[in-house]
Amino acid sequence: MDHSHMDHGHMDHGHMDHGGHDMPGMSKCNMNMLFTWSTKDLCIVFEGWHITSTASLIFSLLAIVLMTAGYEAVREASRRYDAHAKRLIEGRRGGDDLSNESSSLLRPGRRAGATSEQQTKIVKAILYAVQVFYSFFIMLLFMTYNGWIMLAVAVGAFVGYLLFSNSPPTKTAACH
Repeated sequence: MDHSHMDHGHMDHGHMDHGGHDMPGMSKCNMNMLFTWSTKDLCIVFEGWHITSTASLIFSLLAIVLMTAGYEAVREASRRYDAHAKRLIEGRRGGDDLSNESSSLLRPGRRAGATSEQQTKIVKAILYAVQVFYSFFIMLLFMTYNGWIMLAVAVGAFVGYLLFSNSPPTKTAACH
C-alpha cells in the first residue's frame, strides 16, 4: 500500500520515547572526529572525565600537562636503568680473563649473575610496558581532536623534556 500521498505534518512526535538518549543525570559526551576548539560536552577519554566549566577545563589541562611530563620521566628512568644495567653487566664480565661461556660456568657466583640479569630483564620489561601503556593513553588524549587537549600534551612533553631528559631529542614521537 502506498502512503506517500498522506500528510503526516500535523502529528506531534515530541512526547515519544526514542531510546532514552537524553536521560536526566546522564552526562552527554561529544565525540569529535574533526579538529575543534569547542569544549561543549567534552569528555576526555572517560565519560566521567567531563568538562563542565572553565575551572574543570583548566584543571584537566594541568593534569594532562603533568601526565605527559610524567611520561618523559618514565622514559628517562628507563634509559637510566638500562645504562646502569649495562655498566653492571660489563663490570661483571670485565673483572677477569675468562671470556668464553664454558669457562664462565666455572666462576663462583655464576648463578647469582644469571638471576641478576633475569631480574634486570624483568624490570626493563615492566618499564617498557609502562611506557607503552602511557604512550597509548596520551594518544587517546590527542585523539579527542580538541586543540586545547593537544596543546596540553605538547606543553607536557616540553616540560617533561626540560625537567627529566638528559639525552638528545632524536627519537621520533610514536605511540611506543
